[in-house]
Amino acid sequence: MVDEPIDTDEAAAAGSDEVSEAVEHDIDALLAERDEFKDIALRLQADFENYKKRVATIQSDEVDRATGKVVEALLPVLDVCEAAFSHGVEGVEPVWSSLIGALQKQGLEALDLLDKPFDPALAEAVASEPGDGSEPVVIEVMRTGYRWKGKVLRAAMVKVRG
Repeated sequence: MVDEPIDTDEAAAAGSDEVSEAVEHDIDALLAERDEFKDIALRLQADFENYKKRVATIQSDEVDRATGKVVEALLPVLDVCEAAFSHGVEGVEPVWSSLIGALQKQGLEALDLLDKPFDPALAEAVASEPGDGSEPVVIEVMRTGYRWKGKVLRAAMVKVRG
């Protein structure tokens, strides 16, 4: 038996190929792991942005609801001022104007229903007159109704014809 010399170049090349394949496999695994972590980070970022928007919306709704309750508590004061003004009490008009003006800047709207078709979503008919059989129409507003930021805060009390 004759020992043949081992070609070190072939052995090195074979070992080099194995190392190269192992390195490529490790690189592919690292890239896949990186992409997975990147996806997780993007999802978390999107979830956090959605959370921030949801919290901002909830806070805004809570502020509107709380402010609406304060405005609703002030409606009897507006009613008294309006009644005093309509009876000619002096000195009430500036207070009433200031109060209604400040509340209107915050989103309060007085419902203007006089001579308009009766809408039960906006008014309560507490009195009526016979009409010509056509659609009921508001002929007198007994208590002003108010809308707060697009929603009816208090329905008006009206007299209708028809």
